[in-house]
Amino acid sequence: MKFALLLFDPENYWDSVSEEEMGAALAEHAAFAQYLQKQGIAFSGEALKPAKEARSLRPSEQRPVSADGPFVTLRQDLAGFYLMECADLDEAEEIARHCPLGAGIEIRPVWDAPS
Repeated sequence: MKFALLLFDPENYWDSVSEEEMGAALAEHAAFAQYLQKQGIAFSGEALKPAKEARSLRPSEQRPVSADGPFVTLRQDLAGFYLMECADLDEAEEIARHCPLGAGIEIRPVWDAPS
């Protein structure tokens, strides 16, 4: 079963950190990736640009309407994600406990697409 770890950081966090802090954060994620590999967990992941650079589509009566920014206003940015294979939610949570925390992590099951 696939699970997404949705990683959140405080709004505008990456605009305010030093290069040293950025390097340390990237090293933490590299260590987490190594942990996943050592555990034999299939995964992928990406960092996301800040919400201020996003665009969303919102429903309207005739067709979707484009709007700048995230769908909902948050005080955190969705900063990145890992997509990984796990047996169940309990295993996904245990693995997520090894991931850099930032402002929080949401662990969400992914729908399996029909073959």
